[in-house]
Amino acid sequence: MTAQPLTAGGRTVAARHPIAILVVILLSYFMVLLDNSVIFTALPSLEVDLGLGPGELSWVQDAYTLVFGGLLLLGARAGDLLGRRGVFVAGLAIFAAASLAIGLAPSGGWLIGARAVQGVGAAIVAPTSLALLTATFPAGRERARAVALYGATAGIGASLGMVVGGACAELLSWRAGFFLNVPIGIAMIVLAPRYLPETARATGRFDLVGALTATLGVGSLVFAIITAAEQGWTATPTLVAGAVGILLLVGFVVNESVAPQPILPLRLLRSRVRVGAYLARLLYMGAMIGFFFFTTQFLQDVLRFTPLQAGLGFLPMTVVNFAVALAVTRVVRSIGAGPTLVAGIVLTLVGVAWLSRVVPESDYLTAVAAPMLVIGAGQGLAFAPLTAAGIAGVAAADAGAASGLVNTFHQVGMSLGLGVLVVVAAGAHGTDAAASVAAEVAAALTAAAVLLTLCAIVAATLVLPPLMRERRAHTRKDTP
Repeated sequence: MTAQPLTAGGRTVAARHPIAILVVILLSYFMVLLDNSVIFTALPSLEVDLGLGPGELSWVQDAYTLVFGGLLLLGARAGDLLGRRGVFVAGLAIFAAASLAIGLAPSGGWLIGARAVQGVGAAIVAPTSLALLTATFPAGRERARAVALYGATAGIGASLGMVVGGACAELLSWRAGFFLNVPIGIAMIVLAPRYLPETARATGRFDLVGALTATLGVGSLVFAIITAAEQGWTATPTLVAGAVGILLLVGFVVNESVAPQPILPLRLLRSRVRVGAYLARLLYMGAMIGFFFFTTQFLQDVLRFTPLQAGLGFLPMTVVNFAVALAVTRVVRSIGAGPTLVAGIVLTLVGVAWLSRVVPESDYLTAVAAPMLVIGAGQGLAFAPLTAAGIAGVAAADAGAASGLVNTFHQVGMSLGLGVLVVVAAGAHGTDAAASVAAEVAAALTAAAVLLTLCAIVAATLVLPPLMRERRAHTRKDTP
């Protein structure tokens, strides 16, 4: 694998160390994604240890997601203006320090605050890592391989987090899952300046109005979704936060249309492929966060799995996801990125719809593990082309902004999806505790299947046709 000969510390390193560059980027991104899901299987242990109530418990996850989603565009733009390598290292330092604070948390308030700070680090690392990858590897087969591995990391990080969280909670402590980030973060901080190429800094002013309106607007919408899950969609805090979020985002769009150096160049939204990829990612992640959140409850509260058993219960999906993700580049070369993406979404839809049929009498192998195999195959096929479509045709100068949009829709999709699915689940009831949980899980996963259906429609109508036309044009050009 080769890479563009960019400079690091005055030396040309990209062409000499492409594997090291990729390892640093992917391990850092994996660490961030791990903490999106590592908390799920550890929640019961954490609840008992710190004496948290239901509201505080939900904010353990929501504080991270809220800050992560709200600051992504700001983090991406900071990399453009200040140099991505330096900003990347700063994000890693913030993330590792916050992880240590979480592991040492003596109270719920401390934990929630540290999770919010962790979200700041994640909002810097996630878009900067993809922007570094895009700037380092030249367009074509080399970038396709790198993006495929990046997409595989997105799928595997979420599912492996369930295993790590469950294992740490049962064998050591829920705190151990966060302590793991500290040595990983330190290692990446040491290696990044040595191997990562520095990118040229963009000149000009920072779009402060755009940064504030984007961050506060997305944050307000995410807060509205979280509040809706707790208080209902018609509650005053939900409506006020939603209205404020919409007004701020309208102001953001107006500002970006006139700003001389916008934080989000609106030209990025002129591509049908990229817009379709952003919307599809939002819907896909909305469904997948529901899958992880509610399947974990079914395993522990209905099938009576321990945290470790629940984490290991996701291994079938993880193994298949990894195997398919390794082969996805060859699949894309064979049938094209568009068909691969649609096939992945449809497979995920089939698996989630199958899993939504659970009842209290369901067994793990046929009702959970089997559909997980299908979901894992779908994720393995979908993530890489979905990521590639989100940065398709982007100039190097816009790589940070495009990467920020990919990750923004990733995080906002999870917040939106979880809020909607929790509300749907609250309306389901059973004859006893186990039956109630099974009914809630079934209702939520049925709604997740609806989100995936919409995702498939978006991908098939907005992303697939342009990619197919592009593939046919290349085929005619290469035919003698």
